[in-house]
Amino acid sequence: MKTGNKQNKRLVFVVALYLVLCIGPGTAAVFAQMPDSTKFNDRQHIDSIVVIGRFRPEKVIPAQTLNGKLLQRLSAHSVADAIRYFAGVQIKDYGGIGGLKTINVRGMGTQHVGVFYDGIQLGNAQNGQIDLGKYSLDNMAAVTLYNGQKSSGMQSAKDYASASAVYLRTRIPEFTDSKSYNLKLTLKGGSFGTINPSVLYEQRLSNRISNSLNAEFLYTTGRYKFSYVKADGYDTTAVRQNGDVRALRIEEGLFGQIPNGNWRVKAYFYKSERGYPGAFVREEPGKFRHEDRQWDSNFFLQGSFFKALNDRYRLAVNAKYAYDYLHYLSDPRLDVTTMFVDNHYHQQEAYLSAAHEFTLFKWWDVNLATDLQYNTLKADLVNFVYPSRLTSLTALATTFRFNKVTVQSSLLYTFVDDFARTQGAEAGDKSVFTPTVVAQYKPFREVDLALRAFYKRIFRMPTLNDLYYTFIGNKYLKPEYTTQYNMGISYTKEWPQARFWRLEASLDAYYNEVDDKIIAMPTSNQFQWTMVNLGYVEIRGADAVVSGSMRFGQLGIDCRATYTYQKAQDFTDPNSPYYGGQIPYIPWHSASAIIGLSLGDWSLNYSFIYTGERYESSANIPENHALAWYTSDVALSKNFHLNHSQLRATVEVNNLLNQQYEVVQCYPMPGTNVKIIISWIL
Repeated sequence: MKTGNKQNKRLVFVVALYLVLCIGPGTAAVFAQMPDSTKFNDRQHIDSIVVIGRFRPEKVIPAQTLNGKLLQRLSAHSVADAIRYFAGVQIKDYGGIGGLKTINVRGMGTQHVGVFYDGIQLGNAQNGQIDLGKYSLDNMAAVTLYNGQKSSGMQSAKDYASASAVYLRTRIPEFTDSKSYNLKLTLKGGSFGTINPSVLYEQRLSNRISNSLNAEFLYTTGRYKFSYVKADGYDTTAVRQNGDVRALRIEEGLFGQIPNGNWRVKAYFYKSERGYPGAFVREEPGKFRHEDRQWDSNFFLQGSFFKALNDRYRLAVNAKYAYDYLHYLSDPRLDVTTMFVDNHYHQQEAYLSAAHEFTLFKWWDVNLATDLQYNTLKADLVNFVYPSRLTSLTALATTFRFNKVTVQSSLLYTFVDDFARTQGAEAGDKSVFTPTVVAQYKPFREVDLALRAFYKRIFRMPTLNDLYYTFIGNKYLKPEYTTQYNMGISYTKEWPQARFWRLEASLDAYYNEVDDKIIAMPTSNQFQWTMVNLGYVEIRGADAVVSGSMRFGQLGIDCRATYTYQKAQDFTDPNSPYYGGQIPYIPWHSASAIIGLSLGDWSLNYSFIYTGERYESSANIPENHALAWYTSDVALSKNFHLNHSQLRATVEVNNLLNQQYEVVQCYPMPGTNVKIIISWIL
């Protein structure tokens, strides 16, 4: 009880100090600049004005974006599907619609990737992994990948705290032709018994406030045929079992405009039940059935506020509360190959952030951001210590803009304090400074050619599972550090009157180091393992991205291609016979291509993904060698114009050539499958 009182007092003190020092001055300034209430009755009301333009991420640091029509045309229905088309990315897909999908950027590991939803990071203190398959594209406006970090001056301290970051930006209501509402009804159906209806309703509540409601339901049996190797090739066919999914997602958002600023509030709810088909190698020949099941409930409520008080000072405040519940069941009475597991996990997160941007001169900006986050984890495990974590991040960043040179630098201070119910079970406090330096040089005024480079030192904290999981955790773990070096060039050119009217190209070469990599090691027996700091990895690679747009009369052509080369070597143990080998699941070569054609109300999209040879284990031996695989997807769409609405029909054929492949060993992926999509927009 004494430990709990100490924890509560410390938390209250830190929150109070944070509010006074970080938000207080900015909030006071906001109210000081608000107009006198007696003037409110004299306001003149005008219709809202919507400015629609191309969303373009900051170019100072390497970034890739899929948005607008290109995102709509892809045969992609989750964030994981879309991110596959970015250079330098590997998606680990554990089979089918319901399988876990995690992202690995430039070989540094899933837990080094921050995922941000409308500017606020999605969290999982338990294992640090975000399942990108849960996040739909139905309400998504743009998906952006930043290597290093986002290079905007006005951002939270969390934005500096990952080796790379994925930003998911949902739709903001837009109203045209004096409309006061938008309604979109969508029905998707196809192979594997998939049915996926959704509704998007947007309402203008006033000239400055709008509302958005998006709901989606997904059901699939997850059953699909696949072929597998016995001894002499793909000569046996089986059906994937226990891959069914039932998922419900509901999002409610409020959006407001204020003088020189804006605010938004979003509530998100996701609930699902799914089976995990598992690895098929465990089974007897011809028997491919698993009974592992998982239930998820995820909820968060978050809000953002931004205001430019004058030409020299801007304030942004973010806040969030999240609750996640997970129930995992593995019953040997249903599946004799498993041991009995029936565990329940409850996570809670409270987050508060304040960012201040000061323009000292036209060529010099300074950003000060402070974040505070509190996480708890409960589980019905034997001898579980019920950990909680208080994290404080403070970032001081500056941007210098000269004639041809832009320089950004930041220093992030991270303080982490863990607590546990059992006295002495918690890990020690961690206090770390990590720097970043970014530079861009544009040699010509009239040519959009930029040379860029960055250096970033960052770390990821051991997860609560790493530190405290029963029989596995190790409270003495050190953070896992990454050091990144990047040099690149980008070029953009537009010819407004020409047939080939736009070209974008970029090339980046990089070198990354991962120190104190956390790995699992066996103890006195093979059943009990523990987490230790032993790993050291070096990654050398290059990313190339080229996109272009052409038009021939009414025919429009959009193309995008990416290529990645990576040599990711494990230098953990000099005495190992596999010292210097390629780390698992990182191919030497990977590529993607997208070609979109539009003619009047018709559009045709072809997309291609290639993953080269790789190894499925750190032992680079022939038995662990994985062949290259590729997939081709085709989508054909037509718009039908009705009286005051529009109907859009789409037919998709995915894995057109019925490629039999595995992203993760022993988790076969679907062959050729079809989906039909009908959207009615009012």
